[in-house]
Amino acid sequence: MASAFSHAIASVAISRLNFRSAQNRKLWLLGAFCAVIPDADAIGYWMHVPYDSVWGHRGISHSLFFAILLAWFVMYLFYRSEAAFTKSWWMLYLTFFACTASHPVLDAFTTGGLGVAFFAPFYNARFFFPWKVIKVSPISISGFFSKWGIEVLKSEFVWIWIPSFFIMLISNIIRKIESR
Repeated sequence: MASAFSHAIASVAISRLNFRSAQNRKLWLLGAFCAVIPDADAIGYWMHVPYDSVWGHRGISHSLFFAILLAWFVMYLFYRSEAAFTKSWWMLYLTFFACTASHPVLDAFTTGGLGVAFFAPFYNARFFFPWKVIKVSPISISGFFSKWGIEVLKSEFVWIWIPSFFIMLISNIIRKIESR
């Protein structure tokens, strides 16, 4: 997996594309939550859930179906006052969907694991992209704060952080142009 830090950074870049507000902390925090929560399935390691199970790591919580449901849940809990199915509602919904879906997309670019079950629970095959350019992050905290963890962060800096900052920069430029 990519690290939680990098999933959160990617979600901030995605949230910036919403153009709802330049400084919307609620949107950023919920987007980061959506981007990080799929890895809650790692608890399955300690509960002896088989890795290749639909309930295992990178299973259903890494699916597009999960992203659809989580985005809907976030909208229901935190944006009830938003008129349903309006342009603004759809922009928020799609932002949360994209933040959640960014997690399995990034994981499918990593160098380890069994792949990502993008289409669970309907089709449980796991996939990687042909380009495995992001070093897989250790699951344990102690493993993350090691030489391996440093190598992961270097890889993520190149493949996630730089592109994310570029997206944020472009969105700032567009906002400035539109505000004139």
